[in-house]
Amino acid sequence: MTTQGFGEVAEQLRRSTVHVQSPGGRQGSGSGVIWSKDGVIITNAHVARDTRAKVALWDGSAHDATLLSRDTRRDLASLKIDASGLPAVTPGDSSALRIGELVIAVGNPLGFIGALTTGVVHSLPNRQRWVAADVRLAPGNSGGPLADAQGRVIGINTMIAGGLALAVPSNAVGEFLGRNVEQGPALGVTLQPVPLQGNAFGFLLLKVDPGSAAEAASLMIGDVLIRAGGRPFASLDDLHSALDSAGEALDLQFLRGDRRSTRATAVRLRARKPEAA
Repeated sequence: MTTQGFGEVAEQLRRSTVHVQSPGGRQGSGSGVIWSKDGVIITNAHVARDTRAKVALWDGSAHDATLLSRDTRRDLASLKIDASGLPAVTPGDSSALRIGELVIAVGNPLGFIGALTTGVVHSLPNRQRWVAADVRLAPGNSGGPLADAQGRVIGINTMIAGGLALAVPSNAVGEFLGRNVEQGPALGVTLQPVPLQGNAFGFLLLKVDPGSAAEAASLMIGDVLIRAGGRPFASLDDLHSALDSAGEALDLQFLRGDRRSTRATAVRLRARKPEAA
């Protein structure tokens, strides 16, 4: 790619990246991607935690956005603004990515609007749960695009783990938009991975949905999940795997308050089947 060609790709990605902020700025801000010309915005579920949000476009215009759908397990959310003719991205095929391929990330880290960083694809996990790349991200990049050298969006940047940026694959975004439903047992929480001692991970609870299994188990915002079914989280997919393989309930251990006291709770995921008379 020529320098001129790269500049054109970067400019287009910047114009297709938005700044997403919760009403009143109570819960921070992040980035989003214009997915369709008629105003559909894709971002992370942990960025869009309310039914409404403020969205600022590249030209500086601000719009009220409403939440269309949210999937905390995929960490995806779709928003809608009242606009048309927007510079929508071109989705790519994340299953066609190769290790070592150049990728570009755009977002709004630490208040820097339209910041761009580049790197290469580091790994492609089984079942394409994450695209991992060695691009430099910071708070505010969440929800922004990860694109290939042609500017096709192949992921939605979500978090940093082990020094690598992790993005939800674009093919998962397509499935999310096609179904708009959350499948399998769910806790009803919005999570953010946090590193623990060694190579272990914890999951910080950013939101607990009213009436959810997590609320019934007395989990609270600020708790950090550290074990599921008696096992620590060695990877970011372990909680999903524990939920998928759980029966009626799942035992969870978590840290609360001063982070030195460990507590436990049993989360009921499925209603008991009525016994035969």
